[in-house]
Amino acid sequence: MLGAHTRRLVALLWPVWLTLVFATIFLPLPTDAESQRLSRIALGAVLVLYGLWGLAARKLPQPTRGLPGWGLLVGGVTGVITAATAVFVMPLVPYLQALRLERDALIQALGLSFTIATVALAIRLQGSASLHLFSTSVALAFIAAFVGMWLGTLLRARLSGAAFQRTLYAVFVVLGSANLWSGLSG
Repeated sequence: MLGAHTRRLVALLWPVWLTLVFATIFLPLPTDAESQRLSRIALGAVLVLYGLWGLAARKLPQPTRGLPGWGLLVGGVTGVITAATAVFVMPLVPYLQALRLERDALIQALGLSFTIATVALAIRLQGSASLHLFSTSVALAFIAAFVGMWLGTLLRARLSGAAFQRTLYAVFVVLGSANLWSGLSG
């Protein structure tokens, strides 16, 4: 999350982050069990397909860099998906990859974006009577997330760019499969 590219990433990604936060916190979503189940199935399918597509070494078209409209759209859709499923990968990660950032800038953009999405989701969930932001389970989740980021930083220095990409796509397949399983078995 911390690195040499912060200023450039903020200038490039502020539209994404702005609409991601707004959509995650403020947009109303259906709360019935069937809508949530269908959301998980749809997200799982998209993640699996995207992961398999990436493992087949396909490249995304590069969006026009000077067009903040793409960022606004990607952030808003990611925010809706985050609020519905608590997963903030789609379409955020493909968008960041399509920008063709150098490896360290991409990793920093992912870290910043995931942190912003996590905080926005925490704010939304705080409004839920079933979750308290300052609870032991939330503290453990934050600790696990930061330990994971720290371990990722250590591993990143040892992985080539191609190995990092393959690992990322494989994680999408696993995450998508878990969402599919959850939606289909629920």
